[in-house]
Amino acid sequence: MSGQSVGPQYHIVGQHCPGTSMENSSYSQPSMLTLGFGQLREIKYFYSTLVLLCFMIIVVSNSAVISAIAMHRSLQEPMFIFIAFLCINGLYGSVIFFPFLFVNLLSKTQVISYVGCIIQVFSIHTYISCEVTILAVMALDRYVCICNPLRYSSIMSLATVFKLIGAAWLYVIALIAILVLLTIRLPLCGSVIQKIYCDNISVVKLSCTDTTANNVFGLLITAAIIGLMPILTLMSYAQILRVCMKASKAFRAKALQTCTPHLVTLTYFVADVLFEILLPRFPSTTLPYELRVLMSVQAFVIAPILHPLIYGWKLREIRLRVLQMFGAKPIADLHNNL
Repeated sequence: MSGQSVGPQYHIVGQHCPGTSMENSSYSQPSMLTLGFGQLREIKYFYSTLVLLCFMIIVVSNSAVISAIAMHRSLQEPMFIFIAFLCINGLYGSVIFFPFLFVNLLSKTQVISYVGCIIQVFSIHTYISCEVTILAVMALDRYVCICNPLRYSSIMSLATVFKLIGAAWLYVIALIAILVLLTIRLPLCGSVIQKIYCDNISVVKLSCTDTTANNVFGLLITAAIIGLMPILTLMSYAQILRVCMKASKAFRAKALQTCTPHLVTLTYFVADVLFEILLPRFPSTTLPYELRVLMSVQAFVIAPILHPLIYGWKLREIRLRVLQMFGAKPIADLHNNL
């Protein structure tokens, strides 16, 4: 994957230093790595202000949705709980990305310790991967709700909901942990990361040893997360579409209302993955530097802002509670006006 490609990439390509003998040479692990901020340093105060503003919006909006669902028993249903955990994952991704980016923008030198880089690799990959697995679980929930409405309450109990969420996270954590362990074992002969944050491909490309194991396992993870989860999601919605085609217009309208936010999020991630796959196939000069950086960070900006917007504001139940939390009219009046 190229230096400024978007988001985490699991398919890793080995890199060897010309004129070196891997068998007879050893490389010390660098204690510090340099990040490729490039032209961002020229107007760092402008970019740091944008970063701080985005981070504040993400924290406030996602926290509001999470708090509304946690504080009101009427919202503690499967669909809303899944939304809450999607927002929690958005907060997780933002906390591991924005504060570090903000500090580096204002620093004279943009560096990160090797240990900090590895932690960021694990965090970024788990964030992106959990986003995909939670969306797949949410699609399953919508499938059961629409295609088996009479059995929905018995199938999707709260215990089942938390088991599905736990399984989605453990599945990702186990795979990414192995990926990171394979990366840690590699000695590095370089110290410059060609991105403004650390991801797995950027670290592995600094190694001068054989990375075949990383290649193979990277392909497996790509298939197991980026490939399998969207397929399961589309299968769920294919079944939902089949049921809706036979139902009344009112039923189709209600199903569309609950499924549209999920489809918007899924479409965004498909576009994100397509960009990630296609960009490395073109020269780094194909796109302007600022645009490449923007596309590389959009997974940490768009999704955490999009989730509270399309779920917290689109779904009436959450919208009413959030407005009430911020001192809006009494809930009875809100029901009459919204």
